[in-house]
Amino acid sequence: MARAKPLAELIEACIGPAFAAQGFASTDILAAWPEIVGERLGRACQPVKLEWPRRKRTDADGPTESGTLVVRVEGAFALELQHLAPVVIQRINAHYGWACVGRIVMKQGRVHSGHRRLSPAVIDPARRGEVALAVSRIEEDGLRDALDRLGIAVVASVAGRR
Repeated sequence: MARAKPLAELIEACIGPAFAAQGFASTDILAAWPEIVGERLGRACQPVKLEWPRRKRTDADGPTESGTLVVRVEGAFALELQHLAPVVIQRINAHYGWACVGRIVMKQGRVHSGHRRLSPAVIDPARRGEVALAVSRIEEDGLRDALDRLGIAVVASVAGRR
């Protein structure tokens, strides 16, 4: 029987090549970005790509030079990011454990937030009761709560399509 794989492994295989084309070794920079720069700044800017300097043929075995991180930032926060750039560079390098970023270049533009505010769905109380009954036999609290949220989302999306 095949073991269940974490979703992170599957996502990495799907979008990893796209991130590699932008100079990122993995997809974790976007996930860790709010932790690196802080929640407030994390909502106003996001990394776009990491540009690496061209290597000379003689430096093939030498140490890798630091790259330039291109960050999309909303207009009002560009000045703040500019002032905090040395701190952000230090935090990124500490996160990865080596001096991978030496400079930040800002591109002004809209930052696409992954969090959209949706109006709460109206669910029929009978359908809500069915979901609650279905998950009530699960003993583990965390799993039961997660499945309850999933069931409510499914019931709400089916009701929304009608």
